[in-house]
Amino acid sequence: MINKKTTSTGKIGAYIHIPFCEHICFYCDFNKVFIQGQPVDDYIQGLIKEIRLTKEQYPSDDTPTIYIGGGTPTSLSANQLDVLLAGIRQELPFNPENEFTVEANPGDLTLDKIKVLKNHGVNRLSMGVQSFDDRLLKKIGRKHSAEDVFETMRLVEQGGMDNVSIDLIYALPGQSMESFQDTLEKALALDLPHYSMYSLILENKTMFYNWARQGRLNLPTEDTEGDMFDLAASFMERAGRKKYEVSNFAIPGKESQHNLIYWNNEHYYGFGAGASGYLGESRYRNYGPILHYLTPLKEDRLPTIEIETLSLVNQMEEEMFLGLRKIEGVSYEKFNQKFQRELTSVYGPVIDRLLQANMLEQVDGFIRLSDKGLILGNEVFQEFLIEKKQPD
Repeated sequence: MINKKTTSTGKIGAYIHIPFCEHICFYCDFNKVFIQGQPVDDYIQGLIKEIRLTKEQYPSDDTPTIYIGGGTPTSLSANQLDVLLAGIRQELPFNPENEFTVEANPGDLTLDKIKVLKNHGVNRLSMGVQSFDDRLLKKIGRKHSAEDVFETMRLVEQGGMDNVSIDLIYALPGQSMESFQDTLEKALALDLPHYSMYSLILENKTMFYNWARQGRLNLPTEDTEGDMFDLAASFMERAGRKKYEVSNFAIPGKESQHNLIYWNNEHYYGFGAGASGYLGESRYRNYGPILHYLTPLKEDRLPTIEIETLSLVNQMEEEMFLGLRKIEGVSYEKFNQKFQRELTSVYGPVIDRLLQANMLEQVDGFIRLSDKGLILGNEVFQEFLIEKKQPD
């Protein structure tokens, strides 16, 4: 059980996991299952119950962001989405000005589903596009085509939703610079406010991981991967989409407020099978298998499988390696306010060493990754994770 609090804790974001998919992509390691034959309606009711039980222990005054991810939330029917969203709206404090995001796949959205989303206050869509190259889409196990993306965007526009983000993946098997440039051009032609750009990662237990071990994947070189990201960054910059986090670009004012909760190391609920949350001083994780998730809820118990209580040192480490993902970096003043410690008293030697190595730079009261540090970010983050100096 998460440390119990019965008084309001202010603002807490919410991540809500829908583990159902119409199709499993070859690279995906998220907690997901084929939707056919699954207890979808029972799962929705369990989710709503989990929200209610958690809120009884950890109430909040406001939910600054709600993010429904997956899996594929839009694999639910319009009626199932209606039941889910009505339950969320009933259980969570809601301000229509706050960010309310739902993930969608091209081809899954219909006008009926868009109407349901809008009726319940959803004001942002995040779409898994990945590429505009049909050959590559088939190669990575996606079921949509480039034309499906354009058709879905026409439906979204017709449905009156204009705050849309799309995800793209680069360094895909067999992907050329020419193919990736074409994807960037087509993505930016949609004139969307937000784009996320991720390199392919070979995650354990995925088909791609197994194929790579068998020598069956023709992946771009590291140099080509770096060139692809540089190309993406230059295209985004020219189009007025500013990089505000290592993988994310947005028109100023359209940054993902929910993801900023993660990178600012702030609190959020994690609801659903396999979801993780951060409340008080504890990070927790739910059971992943759907039946294991639903069983305790039937007995009015939370489906938590793992809880980690963070020490002050743990919290400060996370503040650094999460905050340094943001282009603005970590604020000296906010660090002091949050932990009652001066940043330099905790990490002074590490910061000095990384400044001398041109991995970090100090700008306007922030410490942030330099251009060199952005390329070697994981090495910088590791420096803070291995720092063992106890606070004074």
